[in-house]
Amino acid sequence: MSRHPDESIPIVQDHRTAGPTVLRMLVGAQLRRFREAARISTEAAGYEIRGSHSKISRMELGRVGFKERDIADLLTLYGVTDPDVREELLELAEHANTPGWWQVYGDVVPSWFEPYLGLEQGAVVIRVYEIQNVPELLQTPDYARTLITARHPEASQAEIERRVELRMARRRVFDRREPLKLWAVLDEAVLRRVVGGPATMRAQLEHLIEMAALPNITVQVLPFTAGGHAAEGGPVTLLRFAEPELPDIVYLEQLTGALYPDRASDIARYRDVLNQLGVQAEPPSRTPEILRAVLAGR
Repeated sequence: MSRHPDESIPIVQDHRTAGPTVLRMLVGAQLRRFREAARISTEAAGYEIRGSHSKISRMELGRVGFKERDIADLLTLYGVTDPDVREELLELAEHANTPGWWQVYGDVVPSWFEPYLGLEQGAVVIRVYEIQNVPELLQTPDYARTLITARHPEASQAEIERRVELRMARRRVFDRREPLKLWAVLDEAVLRRVVGGPATMRAQLEHLIEMAALPNITVQVLPFTAGGHAAEGGPVTLLRFAEPELPDIVYLEQLTGALYPDRASDIARYRDVLNQLGVQAEPPSRTPEILRAVLAGR
């Protein structure tokens, strides 16, 4: 990584690993720091690029693509004149505008879910608590097919298969040179709810045993006997990135949308809840034993 001589802001060189969504967040974070260092308001910055303060906010949050002219004009406004720094940020923005591999599945990806796909592919650590189903990154094709069919009863078989194909393709995060680290806490109900019939469920549990044995995947079970806990409101996903200037992101999926609580206090609260669940749940070393017991009908 190279650094801006004054601001010490890292520039990511491994664009393929970070992915366009995370790169947009990085470009936005650096633009925000340059703006704040120059003590320029979002209104003034928006006026400079013939836009509004809300456009600047969206750019700084990494929620939109970037135009080279806009970035060049903003850097000039912010007093960033070093040609190396300007070129590096413009190059980063160019990579950030590159479509992600998942965009070929645009016909089956709702607009509210596409940002999460980019975040998932760019994360280095994902922590998840599930109360209903096996986390999507750990699902077998048959298990996933059953859930997708139930959620989209009006879909054709071809569409169902496209959705299954996308879900399986997301598992490429485990095939990276430095694979995603996944820590999942599963409510016992996840293991007891038979999805797709006994054969499908058996294959899914056996797959969980295999995945839990990998060094980058941790699976814990929160038993019914644990009683009440802090995450009874529903599933929680927390994503962490390699770039230190990017905050953790909390993702709460709903039936027709998703929420991203972004206040620092909210993120800290969800992080604490996940930590508490890890303490309440059975230790990872017991997971294979628990899964085999369920397979044996105990």
